[in-house]
Amino acid sequence: MDCCQWYSALLLLPLLALPSCQGGRILVFPVDGSHWVNMNILLRELHSKGHEITVLRSSNSWYIKEQATHYNSLTISAPDASPVGQDFFTQFLNRTLDIQMRDRSLLTFLALQREVSVLLTKIHRMASQTLVTIFEDPQIIKRLQGFDVVLTDPTIAEGLVMAHRLKLPVVLNVRWTTSGEGHFAIAPSPLSYIPMTGTRFSDRMTFTQRLLNVIIYGLSLYSERFIISAQYDDLCARYCDSGTDIRTLLQSADIWLMRVDFVFEFPRPTMPNVVYMGGFQCQPAKPLAPELEKFMESSGEHGVIVMSLGTLVQSLPREVTAKIASAFAQLPQKIIWRYIGERPQNLGNNTLLVEWLPQNDLLGHPKTRAFVAHGGTNGVYEAIYHGVPVVGLPLLFDQFDNLLRLEVRGAAKVLDFATMSSADYLQALKQVLEKPSYRRNMKKLSTLHHDRPMEPMQSALFWIEYVMGNRGAAHLRTEAYKMPWYSYHSLDVIAVLLAALLVFIITGIGVFRFLCCMVCKRRKTKRE
Repeated sequence: MDCCQWYSALLLLPLLALPSCQGGRILVFPVDGSHWVNMNILLRELHSKGHEITVLRSSNSWYIKEQATHYNSLTISAPDASPVGQDFFTQFLNRTLDIQMRDRSLLTFLALQREVSVLLTKIHRMASQTLVTIFEDPQIIKRLQGFDVVLTDPTIAEGLVMAHRLKLPVVLNVRWTTSGEGHFAIAPSPLSYIPMTGTRFSDRMTFTQRLLNVIIYGLSLYSERFIISAQYDDLCARYCDSGTDIRTLLQSADIWLMRVDFVFEFPRPTMPNVVYMGGFQCQPAKPLAPELEKFMESSGEHGVIVMSLGTLVQSLPREVTAKIASAFAQLPQKIIWRYIGERPQNLGNNTLLVEWLPQNDLLGHPKTRAFVAHGGTNGVYEAIYHGVPVVGLPLLFDQFDNLLRLEVRGAAKVLDFATMSSADYLQALKQVLEKPSYRRNMKKLSTLHHDRPMEPMQSALFWIEYVMGNRGAAHLRTEAYKMPWYSYHSLDVIAVLLAALLVFIITGIGVFRFLCCMVCKRRKTKRE
């Protein structure tokens, strides 16, 4: 082969590397709020690769716009008197904080669990009602034909049921399922070293913690069966195959795009169809708006603290914001605080309140010294990506456990909103700012996070196109979900082996007694 031929071959290499699936049709069933933020980033990348995307959205969506350049939308009328909105979550947060501030007893824990159960019941009931609206409308069903794959967030089960109804392969953009942390629904999860969400345990548990972990797992199974799955049972009976339930639909998904990696997550067993894409939404910082850049530079050698409590939290109790504002006012650093609500009266001159902030770009700015965060997965990974240590103020759901994972690795200091004082908050801020180990440990996590053979976004895109090109990925999916629970845990095998052992022992005892009787008879005969 001459030089020209070699050169032509080299030019063709990028074409050979292109994925086999181009221009697929993707049906997206997302979850609103912060979950939509990262799903939308993934959709933009899919659109840039030539895929046609249709997003199912509710008529009362918070963030999912009806008009967008990178997807088509299909708007579904929300159930009447929908109870779940941003105001609802604000009220829910205030109720849970109020409960925690009263005392720290078992009754407090049970009261919190009741609040969460009520919330989950309302969410999943509304989701099942939405699906009935879709399935009973022939025009909508007609518009849902001809897709190649369903991409969904299984925190709510609508997309799973939809994919089963349309007989389409499923890709999950997942951290949470209807019943909890995603791994528990698909992978072996030994409770001896894998903590349940909400326990605030690490992977090194004492005996007492392991005991509590098992009890909470039992409560989780109860909640899954009688609170969550109950909302979908009638739906599955009407529109799915016999014997289908939500857990079966989850375990039959083709690919799980898991929004964590093992820089952050505790080591644990996994499965071949679980693809880790933690931090896929992160990117290098872009230049700030002139007024923000001026504020950052004005901080001098002390730098800036960025504070944001995510998309769901619209306001905090006045006494809590007063504690935070008081601590900030005593620092030499400048503060940018994403804040909505009544301005605290004791706010210092060093604090800038904004209703929205470019979080990723601020965290990537060289003047940023610390990040005050509630512990949502998106914010945690942006902090890891840019190597910024965290002061954690968890509020709801998984946030406590997310921040625990950073604290265990020495990259965060976590406080309890319900019990902290202004002095506690100030001390935590100074500790993270002044103790070099916090920044050093976070920089180490950042280095590990960046040191990978493929960017997480590229990995996610590859596997979505893989499922479309191959009409699924059944060869990567375990068939264990089709087994009865007693077969999965080999209880039937153990029962047979124990029965065989029992028969062997009984037979042995019988033979021994028979031989003893024979010996006794012979001795008696000899004496006579």
